[in-house]
Amino acid sequence: MSIGSTKLIILDRDGVINEDRDDYVKSSDEWIPLPGSLEAIALLNQAGYHIAVATNQSGLARGLFNINDLHAMHSKMDRLLKPLGGHIDSIFFCPHVDANGCDCRKPLPGMMKEIALRYKKTDSTLPLTGTPIVGDSLRDLEAGIALGASPHLVLTGKGRKTVDKGNLPEGTQIHADLMAFANALLEDRI
Repeated sequence: MSIGSTKLIILDRDGVINEDRDDYVKSSDEWIPLPGSLEAIALLNQAGYHIAVATNQSGLARGLFNINDLHAMHSKMDRLLKPLGGHIDSIFFCPHVDANGCDCRKPLPGMMKEIALRYKKTDSTLPLTGTPIVGDSLRDLEAGIALGASPHLVLTGKGRKTVDKGNLPEGTQIHADLMAFANALLEDRI
């Protein structure tokens, strides 16, 4: 659950923190937090955890929204977290589509490598060993486990469909939502 002395948790965004949309979340008006997700982040912050968000945002490459729209979504998230005593420490995003062949688009581990570089205190070949990664899709989990992260699937967003498809990484823990994950972590059940 930590890299060196930093207690870190990596969260996917759409379907974990906020509602996911088949037509992409394209504006701050469309960015709607899932029930209890912001409270869960605040709870984790108050327990000393750093929260990094790792999110694929191919809507940028598709021209569905621009970087200012993305910043507005994240500003809204920050604004809503503040009165709860929560915050996001860092946000990493991939602006590409699969055809771009980048290393940062999940399930590839490029974003996770960047997170490890930002937070790591070790030269380990698996610098995210034990760090929880929470997502609602297989690609979220695969990106983290490539560097040793501990996979956690939430049933919000695409989570139920992901469970139904099977083939989850070994050791994947399943939680109803982000608050259930936070409660399990803080109760030392993880």
